[in-house]
Amino acid sequence: IYADPAKRLELYFRPKDPYCHPVCANRFPTSTMLLKVRRRTKKKKQLDAEEQIQPEVQFEMEILGIVTTVYKFQGRMSDFQYLAMHSGPDGKPTSMYDKVLMLKPEKEEFFNRELPLYIPPPIFSRLDTPVDYFYRPDIQHREGYNNPPVSGENLIGLSRARRPHNAIFVNFDDEEVPTKPLDAAVQTWKKVCTNPVDKKAEEELRKLFEVRPVWSRNAVKANISIHPDKLKLLLPFLAYYMLTGPWRSLWVRFGYDPRKHPEAKIYQVLDFRIRCGMKYGYAPNDMPVKAKRSTYNYSLPITVKKPVSHIVSVHDLKQGLGTSGGKKPASSRYKLKESIYIFREGALPPYRQMFYQLCDLNVESLQKIIHRNDGTESECTERDGWCLPKTSDDLRDTMSLMIKQIIRSTRPALFSSATSSEDGKEQLAYESGEDEDDEEEEEEDFKPSDGSENEMETEILDYV
Repeated sequence: IYADPAKRLELYFRPKDPYCHPVCANRFPTSTMLLKVRRRTKKKKQLDAEEQIQPEVQFEMEILGIVTTVYKFQGRMSDFQYLAMHSGPDGKPTSMYDKVLMLKPEKEEFFNRELPLYIPPPIFSRLDTPVDYFYRPDIQHREGYNNPPVSGENLIGLSRARRPHNAIFVNFDDEEVPTKPLDAAVQTWKKVCTNPVDKKAEEELRKLFEVRPVWSRNAVKANISIHPDKLKLLLPFLAYYMLTGPWRSLWVRFGYDPRKHPEAKIYQVLDFRIRCGMKYGYAPNDMPVKAKRSTYNYSLPITVKKPVSHIVSVHDLKQGLGTSGGKKPASSRYKLKESIYIFREGALPPYRQMFYQLCDLNVESLQKIIHRNDGTESECTERDGWCLPKTSDDLRDTMSLMIKQIIRSTRPALFSSATSSEDGKEQLAYESGEDEDDEEEEEEDFKPSDGSENEMETEILDYV
């Protein structure tokens, strides 16, 4: 039995077997009493030989204390077991525990043996309780009915078809950009634009694209208030979506080609990830900014109730939530905070991974890096756009140093043992672009998660 007082209790049928799947109990608060009950039996005197002796039963109860916590085994699917065994040529199973389990320090020969690979599955079942599927009964056709020929029209796919939103996708290598939306996109928006609120949102978005021809979806959400489902239909009505290049995952006004305008470099996207690790002075768990979702933070779905993790969510970014001022007005109900797309000095990003446009980096030192080649732009490349090579790496290094200084001011204990330079000021080791890619592959905590609001590259899934 393994018990974590804060979460759950696990019961193992074979505790010493690492391949044994446990059955879990969830922790619940309660206010019950613990009773000690004694049953005493007294035999009555035998009056007649033919009469049976009827014992007299008495119960004595004593209250021992109050129970404040109980563990309930509500799941009933506990028969998932994984045995390390191998079938020989004769079909007889042979145990492999003595060959795959390392119970003591072994020599090199132990690791060089040729053995089958035995890895227990991380998840035995998505549910801990059985579920009734309620299948439909078979259809009874009339006599003489023949099944239609197999074709794509009568096949059930692996997943439901995605709702078409009629967006136009453009790659960096495409020669031309669209000048107007698809007819289906126009008809769809006209169909849903049925009230003054939607018409106002359309006018506000038109003004945004007049002021700035390239926008991210999060930036749009922070400037206008519109229901997310309707925004999915409005954006393809006014702009096209860039798939690759320095403006990837951004919405561009119809007819505007950023590859032909050097001044469009300020709208390029920067994929920024907060660095952490031993060489930066703090571990992932020490970060004030938590990851949206992580593979390592995933809790196995073998419990009926999972603990809710207190992490930053999109709801935390919406203005007014968490206050007692009542319901938000419709004019700002769906707006996000500016921090979702603007980087400011002295403030931490809401997520560990952010997609910023260069014009939204509101720091003077960062803008100097961006505008180093103003007036001398000669070629727009897929990696760096109109900027100088390695501009993104220089921006990440500077932003990482700024974030490290913020963390140092809020948690100075993390840097008490850090090495310092001759003048007493700690320096941050700058990383090149290639080194950073290797770092990101090793630190899985920064891996993007599907569907996260700050990961704009997943936005394409809404329009496929």
